[in-house]
Amino acid sequence: MSAFSLGVTNVMTETRLPKRIHESLWVWLFLGSMVILCFFGSSDAQEITEQGQRLAKLLDSVDVEHLWLAHQYVDWRTGRPKDKPVSDSKPHTHCSAFVAAAAAKLNIYILRPPEHSAAMLANPQADWLLRQGKENGWRAVGTAEEAQRLANRGILVVAVYKEPALERSGHIAIVRPHENSPKRIQEEGPQVTQAGMENYTSTSLKEGFRHHKRAWERGEVQFFSHEVDWRIMAKE
Repeated sequence: MSAFSLGVTNVMTETRLPKRIHESLWVWLFLGSMVILCFFGSSDAQEITEQGQRLAKLLDSVDVEHLWLAHQYVDWRTGRPKDKPVSDSKPHTHCSAFVAAAAAKLNIYILRPPEHSAAMLANPQADWLLRQGKENGWRAVGTAEEAQRLANRGILVVAVYKEPALERSGHIAIVRPHENSPKRIQEEGPQVTQAGMENYTSTSLKEGFRHHKRAWERGEVQFFSHEVDWRIMAKE
């Protein structure tokens, strides 16, 4: 019980009040406690550090909602469309190219061209993170809550799903700093920035990965993190 509640209780027990007033005070005490819990009981929402704010600013600056758009060929580094029309019915999405480009802005390597074609890159990136990620500074992250916490500290975190059907592309996104509560993370996943069928500067992982039904619903999304050297970034 809070100090406020104890103080009111002491006053009520030491002071003889009419029964109706006594009961009313208990009701107001209960309602006041609920209001306090609403505002402060979820103070476990994860705070964003200065480095986290810098990471969010960088993700905002790349303008993903207007670049790396589906249904066109793009330059993987800039997301700008190429002077080459799409002549087939394939979606031509660029989630993996966007992640590679954003990582490159942070001086971090993840599998990308020319080591692998930009086409159908998400599944190979998932394999690369598992097999070669560690030797390149990446580490596996166990939970969605931890992924959000690390992103809030300014650490680059990717969420990746490998599509079991190899003829289909998987999906990959960047976990962005966001003050999510643990309850919301459990329900919708961490907040992400992504390209794909739809491009989002900020959306929930559940929404961003909705075209891959197994990903969030069955807990098949994997998280990997890489430290960012913000001292070097400050000099650039």
